[in-house]
Amino acid sequence: MQFRTQIPIPKSTHLIDYHSKIISLGSCFAVNMSEKLDYFKFQNSCNPFGILFHPLAIEKFISFAVTQKVFTEVDIFFYNERWHCYDAHSDLSNPDPIALINDLNTIIQSTWKQLSEATDIIITYGTAWVYRNNESSVIVANCHKVPQKQFEKQLLSIAVIQESIRNTIHLIQSINPEAKIIFTVSPVRHIKDGFVENQLSKSHLISAIHGAFDLQVSTFSYFPSYEIMMDELRDYRFYAEDMLHPNQVAIDYIWMRFKETNISETALSIMEEVETIQKSLAHKAFNPNSESHQKFEAKLKDKIAKLVSQYSFMKF
Repeated sequence: MQFRTQIPIPKSTHLIDYHSKIISLGSCFAVNMSEKLDYFKFQNSCNPFGILFHPLAIEKFISFAVTQKVFTEVDIFFYNERWHCYDAHSDLSNPDPIALINDLNTIIQSTWKQLSEATDIIITYGTAWVYRNNESSVIVANCHKVPQKQFEKQLLSIAVIQESIRNTIHLIQSINPEAKIIFTVSPVRHIKDGFVENQLSKSHLISAIHGAFDLQVSTFSYFPSYEIMMDELRDYRFYAEDMLHPNQVAIDYIWMRFKETNISETALSIMEEVETIQKSLAHKAFNPNSESHQKFEAKLKDKIAKLVSQYSFMKF
């Protein structure tokens, strides 16, 4: 007897392995999945400009990288004792304007290289709600806690999101036509927008993705993170204390479904080896000076050396 329905997810025709080069972009849930890829030591880069919540912000960032935009002082502003960029997350903000500009330009250069070499690009959309700066009339990626009266809140239409998705695909393919692009919608609930408004936002994102391109094309796919959370895990016990973000159990489950459908079986044995090493590294010795622990340490170093000799990009 089954007590829940499981979402059928077709197995990808382009599977991730340890030769893959992955870029994860988007909402905080993109970070959750990226942390899993990092834990298992895949070649992965996540959100070089910090968390980006909506499609236009992600499109703009990719456009910056593809065109190799050069940031100058006109692209930043001073507020609350720090310099910020409306196109980047506040994690990059800096009290030194020159340092911020240098950081932005360095990231753009490195992201161009990563995009041009990537085998897999995972894009996670968080919301269709955006904020337009009243002074510049430009939609921002992050408000940086500037008073809300300086912005107009808007809901992106399905048509606008579809156009943004197509633009994003075109930009990526202009420098890397072979890259596989995986789209997904974040299961994080943006309740500050309102309960109904959050559902409206998610529905716009899902509708736009499915209308923007042919899902039968092997280089594009949709992974149902949001649907797994809403259907298979439809219980508040799978949420963190804020009742908005998936908890670790939910993240682990969604990762498991992703692994089943998007990661090559040839990578699974290596993942097991990596996990064994990670658990050993996290182990706290009762007596670090004991002979048994010294043997444990030596054996662990041998395991790491063997794996790194096969995959030189791995760092433990």
